[in-house]
Amino acid sequence: MATQYGSRYGQKYGLRSGDGSHDGTRKRRHLLPAGLRAPFEARSLREFGHVLLSLPVGVALFVYTVTMLSLGAGLLVTFLGVPVLAATLAGCRLIGALERSRARGLLGLEVAEPEPLRVQRPGVLAWTGALLKSGSSWRALLYTLLQFPWAVFSFSVAVPLWTMGWTLLTYPLWFWAFPLWAGQGGIQLYGDEQHAVYLDNPFEITATALVGLLLTLATPWIVRALTTVDRVLVRGLLGPSRLSARVVELESDRGVVVDTAAADLRRIERDLHDGAQARLVNLA
Repeated sequence: MATQYGSRYGQKYGLRSGDGSHDGTRKRRHLLPAGLRAPFEARSLREFGHVLLSLPVGVALFVYTVTMLSLGAGLLVTFLGVPVLAATLAGCRLIGALERSRARGLLGLEVAEPEPLRVQRPGVLAWTGALLKSGSSWRALLYTLLQFPWAVFSFSVAVPLWTMGWTLLTYPLWFWAFPLWAGQGGIQLYGDEQHAVYLDNPFEITATALVGLLLTLATPWIVRALTTVDRVLVRGLLGPSRLSARVVELESDRGVVVDTAAADLRRIERDLHDGAQARLVNLA
């Protein structure tokens, strides 16, 4: 029963077994090493898409949280500030659910839902108090504030590297446009009133493409490192806390113990009824 519980708990909180296998499936063999096929893998494209979406999403989340917090703090002198803060936290919980879905679809990250609100009695006041006392709600609010600066940094690093890598890699295919349409030999590296340096001879064009190849191969791994921070933020701030997970574990253990004790009592009662009681009746 303990094994069954451990399996259920692992499935609920997105934990995997320690053997490193995924349902016994074998890894497919690839002709190219991971470093060469990374720019063309679907995982790299999804992670880059996550970085692209993080900037507009982060701007919207930051504006919402700062605006609502400012409004709620300004209205705290009246009674209206408390429900505004509660509404802010409710919106942050909804944002957390959307961000977990985005992380699941683009990053392949499975994060369980945080602990539900503990509303003691029905009513708006009880719901407001539960929101204000909920740690998961405040963690979701903190996520909306921390995600924005990191999204700006990730976008500023990933997009220039990605575009520059592919631009330089394909430079031999389109450098002819410079002398034909721009009136210069190629990409200008340096220029002043006396002279200018262009990438226009075969050696320079080849070297430019090699630099673009290095950037193209390195960018997916840099983006993967950037999205690792996103995974940490989603898992740490939008998932269940360790304390709540421990409480759920203890409650489940208590349920298992109660069920086991009840089963043992029923077995003892059955043994007494079918065994000792029957023999006593026969002896009498």
